[in-house]
Amino acid sequence: MKRSYIGRLIAIVLLAAGAVWTVLPNNPGIHIGSYDRDVRVVRGLDLQGGLRVLLEVDLPQEVTVEADQMETVKGIIEKRVNALGVTEPIVQVAGSRRVLVELPGIGDPSQAVEAIQETGLLEFVELTRADLAALGTDGLLQTDFGQELTAPSSQASATPTAIEGTQTVSPASSAPPSATTVPADNTDSAPTQQATAGNAATGMPAATAAEAGVTTAVAPSATAEPLPTPTPKVLHTVMTGAEIESVVAARDQAGVAYEVAFTLKPNGAQVFGDYTSTHVGEILGIVLDKRLISAPVINDAITEGQGRITGRFTYEEANTLAVQLRYGSLPLPLKVVESKTVGPTLGQDSLRKSTIAGVIGLAVIALFMALYYRLPGILADLALLLYATLTFALFKLLPVTLTLPGIAGFVLSIGVAVDANVLIFERMKEELRAGKNLRVAIDLGFSRAWPSIRDSNLSTLITCAILFWFGNTFGASIVKGFSLTLALGVLVSLFTAITVTRTFLHLVLDSIRLDEHPRLFGV
Repeated sequence: MKRSYIGRLIAIVLLAAGAVWTVLPNNPGIHIGSYDRDVRVVRGLDLQGGLRVLLEVDLPQEVTVEADQMETVKGIIEKRVNALGVTEPIVQVAGSRRVLVELPGIGDPSQAVEAIQETGLLEFVELTRADLAALGTDGLLQTDFGQELTAPSSQASATPTAIEGTQTVSPASSAPPSATTVPADNTDSAPTQQATAGNAATGMPAATAAEAGVTTAVAPSATAEPLPTPTPKVLHTVMTGAEIESVVAARDQAGVAYEVAFTLKPNGAQVFGDYTSTHVGEILGIVLDKRLISAPVINDAITEGQGRITGRFTYEEANTLAVQLRYGSLPLPLKVVESKTVGPTLGQDSLRKSTIAGVIGLAVIALFMALYYRLPGILADLALLLYATLTFALFKLLPVTLTLPGIAGFVLSIGVAVDANVLIFERMKEELRAGKNLRVAIDLGFSRAWPSIRDSNLSTLITCAILFWFGNTFGASIVKGFSLTLALGVLVSLFTAITVTRTFLHLVLDSIRLDEHPRLFGV
């Protein structure tokens, strides 16, 4: 019997050592081979400061908003805020028409709100190899769609993947792939043509020069005059993303690599067919929010409204491009209902006070257990310290975003953790008073207290599940953080109360005679 408890003790010691290593303030993280994982505390908006934005669909109430549209909006916003470099952003759908965004540690609130709220614009742009060579590292360019001559300040979530010569746009096979229909954005279905005067040096008529995006170069005069600052080339937009009806990532016809298959609306099919018929072998850039995300080469004329973007794609690359084509722009316009900035000073002060409150709560409970239950209470205090260490280690490993309500849930769970020990020790004292020996009293105390412990903790977990669902559905992140930390604390407390405390009691108390030391047990 005692040998089995020694084995449990060894396992508990190893678990405690791992938990202590995890909660170290300067933890180096886990770096094994290609696996890299930082182990750190993730602080929420109210602890480190940042921005909280509540967005709402900017459409009349009588317009129906589908659930899948809101999920699409959520996914696009997540990509955009990740591009801002925000650590652990929180984006969740709140109700049927709202999205809650929390950005801890954000530096420029105005830039963040602008990037989140923008509906975005997807364009198919006429490019040359010279244009690709002149493109900056940020991938930004200017197009003639809507006569926009300045690039927007918002940052698209996509990164440039200019793959000159490695991608081609080809006509689709006779059997089009299955895809999901995407709601069209509010952009015009046909691009705006830019009329310019002809350029004798190019030998092209005015309309042709404008469509090709050719700029007129004026030779400097013989006199020494300062050269004018060169203006960025304005590229011609062939078509916008409003004309895409469906797009999907799938294997190519040979079944070897992956490709992106797309289907266009009737008007888009006409525009695309006319353009690709006269530009075979040329580059057609795919641009999101004035940022180049791909540069395929037109392999054949695409006149049926169904085409394929082929290349040396992995599935992840093909799917990413498909998502960018399908969801490049938000399907719904958004407006800011509420925007709140939390200062870092307030967050640091709240964290300090919360830490003090947690330490005081743990110390008071440990003192009560030691004074009232004597030696069993001291052993329960050791289990309680292990409980606090294990729970905090889980917060860092999962990781759990700690907020003020989350810390409150953790402090409350300390009381829940000691509640099981109180029930066990009271039943154990009853058995001792009835004349049972210490070993039997310990086992009976655990077995007879277990139904009460099980039912009370189960009811707490059910309440936590309801609160978590409520917070996830209605955007009440405060309730969600509280329920998550409380539930984790309850689960860990069950382990420490039933396994750790019982192991300590048997290893220490089995060798002590009750009749010689009755005061050690408070009997």
